[in-house]
Amino acid sequence: MSETPTFTMSASAAARIVEIISAQPEPEGLALRVAVLAGGCNGFQYQFKLDRTKNDDDVVIERNGATVYVDETSLDLLEGAELEFVDKLMGAHFTVTNPNAASACGCGTSFSLA
Repeated sequence: MSETPTFTMSASAAARIVEIISAQPEPEGLALRVAVLAGGCNGFQYQFKLDRTKNDDDVVIERNGATVYVDETSLDLLEGAELEFVDKLMGAHFTVTNPNAASACGCGTSFSLA
């Protein structure tokens, strides 16, 4: 595993993570965990959740005070991808721009590989 994370987060994602964690009753030690799970309408789906536990195989990505944990298995599917936060008329949400995805669903939470 390389020292430089192959998965990054945008400034907008970092700002939103900081905002969400700051609003929690006990924010100390919280990070956003990004994982790729089997399922969804395209074969794989992204999972986003707050987590206090850094596992031994986690890669830690930090930017502007925000921390993201990604396990090594998920990181393989996220190589070269970026976590973003978009706020549009139809809603605000985290999304992943993933160059490995051959297709994605309309909601942006699931994808398939070529």
